[in-house]
Formats: sequence, structure tokens, C-alpha cells
Amino acid sequence: MKSRREVLWGLGSATLVTVSGCQQTRLPDVIEIHDPAARALFDVTQGLQQLAEGFVWSEGPSWDRERHCLYFTDVPSNKAFRWSAASGLEVFLDPSGVDPEQALGMREAGANGLWFGDDGWLYLCNHGVRAVQRMRPDTQDRETLVESFGGQRFNSPNDLVRASDGSLYFTDPPYGLEGLDASPLKEMDVNGVYRLAPDGQCERHFDQLSFPNGIALSPDERWLYVAQSDPSAPYIFRAELLADGTTGPLELWYDSSEFLAAGDPGLPDGMCVSTDGTIFATGPGGVLVLSPAGVLLARIRTGRATANCAFGGENGDVLFMTAHDRLLQLRTNAVGVQWQAGALP
Repeated sequence: MKSRREVLWGLGSATLVTVSGCQQTRLPDVIEIHDPAARALFDVTQGLQQLAEGFVWSEGPSWDRERHCLYFTDVPSNKAFRWSAASGLEVFLDPSGVDPEQALGMREAGANGLWFGDDGWLYLCNHGVRAVQRMRPDTQDRETLVESFGGQRFNSPNDLVRASDGSLYFTDPPYGLEGLDASPLKEMDVNGVYRLAPDGQCERHFDQLSFPNGIALSPDERWLYVAQSDPSAPYIFRAELLADGTTGPLELWYDSSEFLAAGDPGLPDGMCVSTDGTIFATGPGGVLVLSPAGVLLARIRTGRATANCAFGGENGDVLFMTAHDRLLQLRTNAVGVQWQAGALP
């Protein structure tokens, strides 16, 4: 493995800052360069920073471009948090999903994936109510957008992405249910990938994945990416989105088995995309940086299983990572796709 990578930086420059800002520690995190093209994506003067810690399983980061803050969830704790440079860490939702007394049969009753839309709504995948919702951040008033398909309740919607036309693409694995696929609450025979159209119509695009999880769109919205969090098949797939609203076949786009076999923690999970089409996908060891062609460019090693990532900051060039019990950030030379021309409200 070492013959095929170059350590760009490590202990000497990966400075981590606690929530209080009163202490600094060092982590043995590195960025591995697997392709020379990756060097342009990173600034060697910038270190990996820890913004907060102490979570059970942090997830779902999404940057609010109106309020200049990041929202993210701690799914098992049934809470959502807000972080900003001005105010630090604050509890945003408690509970984030459903009240504990209403969580009978739920393995995880909290909200999971989030997406702050250019329409001012915060979109949530809510395990507890097994639905996709949206919320006004200032009032925290919620609306349920979809909770069933074909007369059957969803398993536990997990992650989502919003297209420029207002369509929501989301995944529905059974992670929120006790017993997962064996849960008596599970009404679906499959774990699907769906599109909720702006007119409220919901359609299932794919039903063959064992544990569909993270989901993302290419900048031109031609390609839909879906991660599968299956230890026996740790893959990222993609499918072409066609002009008539249908999709092409689901194809294997990236296989992370090599890293998993090496003992690196984590599975393919959440993803985000930069304006040039580079995909930042969580996977074994941290965050995999992949070209639009599915070529591994680099790996950001977080030192722990990493659930999700999102671009944020004033210029969209800060990569926020929810890494198990921690919230991390890394300033990059890439810019999140939400900051491309015409994408801002």
C-alpha cells in the first residue's frame, strides 16, 4: 500500500482544537495522496481541526448558508446540534426524531441525514417517524413530506439530497428498526432508493441494494451516487438520471473492499460533491476523495469510522466531517456544489 501513496502531512500539522478552544491536541491523522491530481485539492498549511467531541454516532452535517452555521445529528442520542464559529456548539433539537416514549421498536429514534435547501427549509430523514420531513430552522415547525410508498411505511429514511428542480432523492435502509431487516415493524420487502418529486409523487428507483445509505448528485445532476454500507459488499454505485425522470441501470462505481480488508474502520456512508465533480465519500479509514470517473485521488484519514461529510463555511471550501464521536473540519481548495453559480438563494 505504501508504494502507491504519499503522505502529504501527518502528526506535525494535524492540529485538533477542542470545543472550548482552551486545549490543543494532536491526532495521528494523515492525508494519503493516491493520484497527483489530488494535491491541488488541499492546502498543506491547513490542519485537521476537531470542533466538538463526545457524541455516540454523529451524522448528517449540512451547512446553513443563511445563518452561517452547521447542523448535524447524533442519531442514537436522538439529538441534533448546531455549530458556528461565533457560538460554538449548541443543542438544536432534543429530541431530533420522536419522543422516547413513542419510540417502541426503534433501534435509533433520532433524525439522521439533513439537507439545507436553497429554499430556506432544513430537510430531515427522521428515523423515529420513518419519514422525510422539512423544518423552518427559526421556528422548528416541521412538515412531513412523505412517510410511505405503495401503502407501506418506509423502514427508516437515512440520507437525502435535493436537486435543482426541488426533487428529493433519499435512501431507506432499516437502521432505525430494532432487528433491522428482521424487525416486525418492517413493512417493506426491500431497502429502496426513492425520488420525491416537487408535486409530491414518490417513486422507487432501486430496490436491489442491501443497505443503501449515503446519496449524492453530480454537479450537472446527470449522475446519482448511492453508497452501500454492507461489510460484504462495501460499494458505491452510480446511475444516470435521464431526461424523462427515469434512471439508467445501477452500476458499481467504486469498491472499498481493499481498505476494509486492511482493517480500516468504517463503511461507505455519506457523501458530498465539489463544483468540479470530485466526490468526497466516507468509507473505511475516513473520507475517500474520488474523481468523477471513480478513481481514488486521496484519503482523508480521520482515525475512526466516519459517517458523513459536507461542505460549508462562508466560501463553501470547508469540509465538515462527522467522525463517530467527533465533529472535524478541514479547509480545502475545493468548493461544495451548493456554491456553484446559480445555486445560492
